[in-house]
Amino acid sequence: MEVVERAETAVHSPALLDGEDVNDWSKEDEDSVEEATLPAAPIVVESERVDSPPLEPAQHFHEEVESNLQELQLEKKEVKLLGHEELQDPGEKEEEKKRHLNVVFIGHVDAGKSTTGGQLLLLSGQVDDRTIQKYEKEAKEKNRESWYMAYIMDTNEEERIKGKTVEVGRAHFETENTRFTILDAPGHKSYVPNMISGASQADVGVLVISARKGEFETGYEKGGQTREHVQLAKTLGVSKLVVVVNKMDEPTVNWAKERYDEIETKMIPFLKSSGYNARKDVHFLPISGLVGINMASRVDKKVCSWWDGPCLFEVLDSIEIPLRDPKGPIRMPIIDKYKDMGTVLMGKIESGTIQEGDSLLVMPNKANVKVLAIFCDEKKTRRAGPGENVRVKVSGVEEEDILSGFVLSSVVNPVNAVFEFNAQLQILELLDNAIFTAGYKAILHIHSIVEESEIVELIEEIDVKKKKDADPKKRKPKRKPLFVKNGAVVVCRVQVNNLICIENFADFPQLGRFTLRTEGKTIAVGKVVALPAPGNSTFA
Repeated sequence: MEVVERAETAVHSPALLDGEDVNDWSKEDEDSVEEATLPAAPIVVESERVDSPPLEPAQHFHEEVESNLQELQLEKKEVKLLGHEELQDPGEKEEEKKRHLNVVFIGHVDAGKSTTGGQLLLLSGQVDDRTIQKYEKEAKEKNRESWYMAYIMDTNEEERIKGKTVEVGRAHFETENTRFTILDAPGHKSYVPNMISGASQADVGVLVISARKGEFETGYEKGGQTREHVQLAKTLGVSKLVVVVNKMDEPTVNWAKERYDEIETKMIPFLKSSGYNARKDVHFLPISGLVGINMASRVDKKVCSWWDGPCLFEVLDSIEIPLRDPKGPIRMPIIDKYKDMGTVLMGKIESGTIQEGDSLLVMPNKANVKVLAIFCDEKKTRRAGPGENVRVKVSGVEEEDILSGFVLSSVVNPVNAVFEFNAQLQILELLDNAIFTAGYKAILHIHSIVEESEIVELIEEIDVKKKKDADPKKRKPKRKPLFVKNGAVVVCRVQVNNLICIENFADFPQLGRFTLRTEGKTIAVGKVVALPAPGNSTFA
């Protein structure tokens, strides 16, 4: 009987007695929440026992209330999640605001480039003490106790045994305002082509000079790598140079101001002759890379009483470099590639911005590709702008169809692919008894391209001593020179066997400057001044 009474009570609920439509949601705010608090389950169960038809509308009503409440809760959750994402975005934007600089360590062999780079990573918290202890033990076993810091950058076993950097080491660290990518270039003359590949990706150069007696002189003399590295760095677009005088704690030096001043006095005229503005573009400072003095914090006056300048971190953080165009056509020379669930291309974006989902072109083989993912400093990101060293995962091309020196570019405005171009060359140092004339062959290094080339025509020799005539129309046409000597500046036509992707220096400096090398020596540096008409690969 109790069951029947309860059922009757449920049937004669106020909503039904007043003749209101149970599906009327106009009163949702007032009634639905109150109804939801009622225990719906007992009513449904009891009604089933007496098989009372009038209960069906009530049951339907409660089910609708519950389903609508669930929908409301889901909507609230979605709103919260959206809000959470919105909160995260500004953080991402803040991270993007940190500027990015590529720093290449250059200098003569054994000046301490890898050790200084390793110390930077240790001081910025990128390497833990346990790893350092492991490297110390490893270096001790090889009877090379002072090399342990270089092991952070020199990961290759051959490099560790010889104590010489062979490949360009790569690592990342951050300061308050800047994210840095360190490129540790080899100092040995046998590995200069690798150094060129590292310097071509850099914005700032750290020239490491050893203050130890005899070591600076060896690197600075004719044939020393200090000279060649500086000339190459300037040619390859390293606009700012930090000259660190290393090994100042060495017993033969012992932080002597006289030795530091001697090195600075000798280096400034040479840096000026290489094209650097000694006041604006060059910073000198003394350091000890092995023990990390004057790197993350300023040197103690007890150690070096005469130095009042900044430490290495402060200098790197304050360097101003020219801004690049994030809205320009995309240009990314490919330095390496590998397979990983698709084809991954490695390189530095020189112009434009790459985003996930972009359709791009790999030149010169004109392969259409789609960007699947972008990785920057090992982190996945949605987009990357100019100056970033990135790994771009693409679909539409096989890894074996891509070579170092190919360029990832915009579909609308692709990079030029040519067999020949006109260049303005400065002859640095020709090999013994050699003359520079049509038919001269050398290895061309331009961004990440290494290609055999031939000078097919000398067009004009430029007299750098004479001032340019005020009226270019009055200039007399010059005869084509048959040959030129050391120190000459000449406009010539360069030809290569394979299609190469380059640009005019005036449009894209990073893709328009190059070096010519032969038999292990840099004989000339130059820039691209003219290309065949768009769509053509030769001038004919």
